[in-house]
This record gives sequence, C-alpha cells and structure tokens, in this order.
Amino acid sequence: MKRLSFSLLFLSSLVIFSCKNKNSENNEETTSEDTEMNAMEEQDNNDTETKEITVAMESKSDSNLSGEVIFIEENGEVTMKATITGLPEGEHAIHIHEKADCSAADGSSAGGHWNPTYEQHGKWGDPEGYHKGDIGNFKVDENGNGSIGMTTDEWCIDCGDEEKDIVGKAIIVHDGVDDYTSQPSGDAGSRVGCGGVIEL
Repeated sequence: MKRLSFSLLFLSSLVIFSCKNKNSENNEETTSEDTEMNAMEEQDNNDTETKEITVAMESKSDSNLSGEVIFIEENGEVTMKATITGLPEGEHAIHIHEKADCSAADGSSAGGHWNPTYEQHGKWGDPEGYHKGDIGNFKVDENGNGSIGMTTDEWCIDCGDEEKDIVGKAIIVHDGVDDYTSQPSGDAGSRVGCGGVIEL
C-alpha cells in the first residue's frame, strides 16, 4: 500500500512538473512574440510619424521680403511649401544653404548651397547632377507674392543621415534667376531673404 501511494505521489509530481515546464515554455514563447510585435508596432509608428518645421524668412540686402517655409515629413517623404511676399515681379531662385546662420546683412553667413553628395549644381533631378539644396525658381506676381512647393524622399527631418537631413540648414531666396548651369550656384544674384535655423 505504501509503495502504491509513493508511486501515485511520484507520478503526480511528474505531471505537475511537466505542466509547469509547458506553462513556462508557453510564457517564454508569448513573451518573445510580444517583444517582436512591440518592435514591429514601434517601427510602424516611426514610419508614420509626422514631423513639421516652419521657418520664418528674414529680409536681407535691404529687401522688403517676408514669408515662411513649411517642411512636413510623412511616410518617408518631405513636402516643402514656401510662401514669399515683398519681391519684384518675375522669377527668383530659392535654395537650401549649408549653414543655419542668417546673421550677415547680405545672407552670406549661410554659406554655399547644401551639397552633401558633392555634385555639380543643376536643376533638381538632372541626371548629370544637382545639389540636395537646389530647389529652383519660383514666380512672383505683380503684387509681390510668390510660392513654390515640392515633395521628395531625398530629404528627411532630424533623421541623422548627413546626406538627407535638412535640420541645421538655412533657406536662401535670391534676387535673380537660377540658370541651372553656372557653377557652383546658378548665378542667381544677391541674397534677399534668409530663413534659418531649420530645426524642430
């Protein structure tokens, strides 16, 4: 009778121990799956996160320019919309420049075009090369109002990629027209507006 009781006790212990191990394994699997799911959700959130920067433009070189430039990053692309007032009627160039510094009266403190890939100056999308800051020209009407917009996956906001990140740069508006060929900046004339710093 004692042997039978001992055997039953031993078998019960084995069953309980086996169940605990299975529960432990299931818990580990669940924890691992939860961790993977959380990581995937976090990645999805990063991909869909919207970032927005508004940069106020300052007049330079005794111009009457004012306005703002808005950058919005969404789904891996950055959309830029610039609204400018106070310029003479006609075409004017606008670029991203390498330094977030508008302290000089002529805007020269913003440095040259932002060109992290060391390409020649050109029209945006030119297969022969263009700067990441080569936005182009925009038209100003008889009332002095103009605007320009574009969307690209070649820029990012605060992503840390030196070849794409526009944070820490400046926006420059020129008095003249970018001819897209003169090196290194398109012979666009004096700097009549500066917007900096581009930052969150």
